Amino acid sequence: TMMVKTSDSEPIIYDFFVDTPKSCTTENIDFYSTTIDFGDSKQLFHIGKGSVAVPGNLAGLIRVHNDLGTLPLSTILEPAIDLAREGYILNKEQAYIFKILQPIFTHTKLAKQLLYKDNCPLSEGDKFINIEFANFLERVLKEGIEFFYKGQVAKLIEKSLSNGGLLNVESLKNYQVKIRKPVSTLFQSHRIYSNPSPSAGGSLIIFLIKILENIDKNNYSLPNLVNAMALTNTARGEICNDANNTIQFNKLLDDKIIHNFLNKNLLKTLDKKHDNDNPSRGCTTHVSVIDKNQNCASVTTSNGEGSGYMIPGTGIMLNNMLGEEDLNPQGFHNWNYQRRLSTMMSPTIVTLKGKPKIIIGSGGSNRIRSAIVQVLINYIYNGMSLNASIESSRIHLENNNLYYEPGIDIVENKLIDDLTYYPFDDKNLFFGGVNAVTLNDAHSDSRRGGFSKVI
Repeated sequence: TMMVKTSDSEPIIYDFFVDTPKSCTTENIDFYSTTIDFGDSKQLFHIGKGSVAVPGNLAGLIRVHNDLGTLPLSTILEPAIDLAREGYILNKEQAYIFKILQPIFTHTKLAKQLLYKDNCPLSEGDKFINIEFANFLERVLKEGIEFFYKGQVAKLIEKSLSNGGLLNVESLKNYQVKIRKPVSTLFQSHRIYSNPSPSAGGSLIIFLIKILENIDKNNYSLPNLVNAMALTNTARGEICNDANNTIQFNKLLDDKIIHNFLNKNLLKTLDKKHDNDNPSRGCTTHVSVIDKNQNCASVTTSNGEGSGYMIPGTGIMLNNMLGEEDLNPQGFHNWNYQRRLSTMMSPTIVTLKGKPKIIIGSGGSNRIRSAIVQVLINYIYNGMSLNASIESSRIHLENNNLYYEPGIDIVENKLIDDLTYYPFDDKNLFFGGVNAVTLNDAHSDSRRGGFSKVI
């Protein structure tokens, strides 16, 4: 999903997140859980043929280029093709992902052939080469995307996922990129734009900010932030509980709804039914860009953890979005028609007097909203540098569980009763990976090995 703002226009959203397949039968479905060991915790992820949703990244990125691109597509893809063909050396963070996702990367022979060396997962310092993906990108240059969504590859995907999968040629053919108007709100004289319904993330960010403003717009203390997170979690569970209602998150933007939650005196209690007890860590990627002419883009993409299944001959592992608990809060495989799956991805643009102030986004599944809001408070309200705003310690509330990084003073703050505390010894990718730029600065979150550059 990408938010773009040109120098002379309002922001718009290119929504190219995954669709649910048209078919929803669970008879003989290939869908099961696997355990991923993060060291400090173990979590279950769901993979298999039945976890694969209709992919949209290729269609979306090509659509954005067709609409707004100034360079030839061949120039844009050339570095990626060279990297895939010649290979690149895995850094520490990339090697860590390879290590923890071993149960998925070994699920099929094709995946293991690509991602293993000498019967071991590729590690730091090893060269990763993906010649088939280089060939795939070259084919995109020559043929466009029709062969993927309507032609040979679509048929290959259907064949590869037969006997247990849901994705088929018809679902791929029906996929469409959607242009949407962002949701927005004022925050300390700044206008914040984020991802609208059917996404959950942007609306929850706006709701959280409005709750904070109503509690005390001159005090974003830890107790107020935890209270606002609690109300946001409760509102999500009570209001947004229909898996087939793609516009339900719009309700969170209604000021009457916000005041109703504030007046329910929920600030001292927690509803423990909503959100996941063990939020996933995810493998989402975010990129923020702004140029000297104030054209800007904020784009977040994800493949989940991967389904374990490759598209033969392409070097591409299919996603496992139908197996992501946070994207399916009402249960897995619970839809009545092909529709956009809701997401926490929240590419965001903040303006001041109509000019871009900060372009921001994050990976981190359910922590995306809490990470972005805390960074914006640091940068806009507290006046911190971009670096300090992103690297400062963060918290996240999930049910009655409060997760927090070193440097957060829990003892001195009176918080909600009955919280269970989960301190982290170090900064951790669990708390998201915020990447942001301004006209004069750029910073990428060290928690996820981000990279930034001012040219």
